[in-house]
Amino acid sequence: MITGDVKSKVDQIWNSFWSGGISNPLEVIEQITYLLFVRRLDELETQAESRASFTGKTLENPTFGPGEQDFRWSRLRNLEPEVMYDVVSDGVFPFLRKLGGDGSTYGEHMRDARFTVPSAHLLSKVVDLLSDIPMDKRDTNGDLYEYLLSQISSSGTNGQFRTPRHIIDLMVKMSAPRPDDEICDPAFMRKLDVSRDIGVAA
Repeated sequence: MITGDVKSKVDQIWNSFWSGGISNPLEVIEQITYLLFVRRLDELETQAESRASFTGKTLENPTFGPGEQDFRWSRLRNLEPEVMYDVVSDGVFPFLRKLGGDGSTYGEHMRDARFTVPSAHLLSKVVDLLSDIPMDKRDTNGDLYEYLLSQISSSGTNGQFRTPRHIIDLMVKMSAPRPDDEICDPAFMRKLDVSRDIGVAA
């Protein structure tokens, strides 16, 4: 379980996403996971490079090719915010989607990877905060992910999983539905039968 300084940093990351315009907790977790994965890829590559250098061998099958070095976390984190944003959006995420090749389990899971951080400022802040989280202990990844998932259960307080009653009341008053009306609810992608569902909707 993460505590103290690490927990504080994760809370700062969460609040940064929230104030930066991403309030869906699943989307926050998704973006954090992608960024941490990029960090881990770089750490593993650095370790492999060190072993190859120590043994005097050439690194075989590097993760990052010659034109992909700026995608590495150690370089990425030092870029100017606007440059970082362009590199992540136009370089890192296309790189992640093709990593592992077609037909691989990894490729199957990553083919729809989306970058949804809305601004360079937010990305830069999140990258800085993630860089300060120590990930050298084996259990940190699991503890971090478990803590992020725990935030979903408290997300009802910011309206993610239910519409507050006063908003429902306002919507009903503004639409003034009658029993013979049909209402399209885009969130559910179905039509409401007012005579049947108005009790639920109201």
